[in-house]
Amino acid sequence: MNRERIWTKDFIVVCMSSFFMFLNFYILATAFPLYVKDSMNGNEQQMGLSISIYVIGSVLLRLFSGRWIDRFGKKKMAVIGMVVFLIACVGYFGTPGIVLFLVIRFIHGMSYALASTAMSTVAVSLVPKSRQGEGVGYFTMFMSIAMAVGPAFGLYLWKDKDIDLLLISVCAIAAVSLFFTIGIRLPGQEERNRTETNGKGKPVQEKQRLRWSDFIEPKALPISLVGFCLAFSYSSLSGFIASFTVEIHHSQVTGYFFVAFTLMIVLFRPVIGKVLDQYTEHLLAYPGIALFAAGMLLLSQAHSEAIVLAAGVIMGIGYGALLPCFQTLAMKLAPEHRRGSAAATFFLLFDLGYGSGSYFMGMIAGLTDYRTMYVFAGFITLISVAVYYFLYHLPGAKRRVSAA
Repeated sequence: MNRERIWTKDFIVVCMSSFFMFLNFYILATAFPLYVKDSMNGNEQQMGLSISIYVIGSVLLRLFSGRWIDRFGKKKMAVIGMVVFLIACVGYFGTPGIVLFLVIRFIHGMSYALASTAMSTVAVSLVPKSRQGEGVGYFTMFMSIAMAVGPAFGLYLWKDKDIDLLLISVCAIAAVSLFFTIGIRLPGQEERNRTETNGKGKPVQEKQRLRWSDFIEPKALPISLVGFCLAFSYSSLSGFIASFTVEIHHSQVTGYFFVAFTLMIVLFRPVIGKVLDQYTEHLLAYPGIALFAAGMLLLSQAHSEAIVLAAGVIMGIGYGALLPCFQTLAMKLAPEHRRGSAAATFFLLFDLGYGSGSYFMGMIAGLTDYRTMYVFAGFITLISVAVYYFLYHLPGAKRRVSAA
């Protein structure tokens, strides 16, 4: 029996659009704190603010992005988001001071939230329902590749402290992402006039009174809270692994850590997608959480490059299982006309976890040391087992028993 195809032309186009958008994100997340320090004479707090203000803009826009996507259309919102994304990149040229720079970062973060939420919703709509776990896994794999390539590319572009070279490069990357976004084609039913019904016979635009469910998809909330815990813990890697490897006198291993981390995500992605489609999600969630926590605890005790790399391999397998699993479940649990809100809910909680995690992990590292911080991150990951079981696994089991 022939299986429905995942790798259609339109799916590849949205994957490439997402890849270049995330590449832009990770380049600037690495290079801009250094730019603030070296060219703007900023302090460490301002360096951190160059990242956190971006996340704040993203979180605020997530509250509205899902509703806009559901109401006005996936592709339209993706294109608008990427147009503003490109304009923000151009806006960095010639910024006279830190205040205007941070304002542009805030707007940039908002555009990223709209574009990334819309692209995720588009990707799900292009994947056959029978292979959604596998398809979403491949889609997030492109983000993982950007996560490995972006930081190294950002450091390379900033090695001569040439801001014009850096900005020209990220503008070109954003333009390529916009080009692919414009080229996205959705099935005919996705291009309907937005007077379509919501599945209960009511036109979408007849809604008048705003409710909290217009911004948050309740069915996606439990699994999104588990994603919050994962992102909270993960922030200790993206924000502090470079400083940690310097502290243990193995700074040269930082780049290889992310390569090992990402390589495991890519290698295991096909298997993980098939498990999610053919078996229960619990086979991914519990082992994935255990592996990610074990990797964190191993990293906290690392005294050699081999141990750092081993931790990267273990965490890569765990993270690679968890992210597509949680993202797929968040949108799978929601009705078709609420997929945009479900995606926005998941990324809202994920961004909140990442942003708040970066702050608290830095505070713990400042009060103690990086090893203690990674022990704490490992325990936060283990806490997500309880969150997953009591908020998602147990209620789902009770619903199935009641239905039977």
